[in-house]
Amino acid sequence: MTRVLVPLDDSPMAQRALEQALGDYPDAEFHLLHVIDFVEAGYAASPDVGMSGYIDEWEDAARDRAAKLFENAKATASEAGVDRDVETTVEIGPPSRTIVEYAKEHDIDYVVMGCHGRAGVSRVLLGSVAESVVRRSPCPVLVVR
Repeated sequence: MTRVLVPLDDSPMAQRALEQALGDYPDAEFHLLHVIDFVEAGYAASPDVGMSGYIDEWEDAARDRAAKLFENAKATASEAGVDRDVETTVEIGPPSRTIVEYAKEHDIDYVVMGCHGRAGVSRVLLGSVAESVVRRSPCPVLVVR
């Protein structure tokens, strides 16, 4: 059976990627992955926050958001006619590296992911998760815009 990995965040592009994957690979085994990036937690913190308690609270909130993402994604899959279980996983780490490692470890055949569409200076400074995954993935990657 074909294995398709769809990395999810709360962006409209991730939702489009999920819909594309469901349409392109209706008989596939779907793996949904949400990556928690602690770098994001550091950027979101105010300077006066005690980091140890803040990080725990931030991680709990991130896991709650992931659960809601998965719930919505499973509903989308059900509406698309996917009547089997969908594998869901939350990992912690740098998003592009974590996605590539997951694809390798789970013998994924295709990655279908959204692109945030950054351009110019912001792309150079912030990098592109999708671009990094495309370069390093062990399997084909479809980037949905």
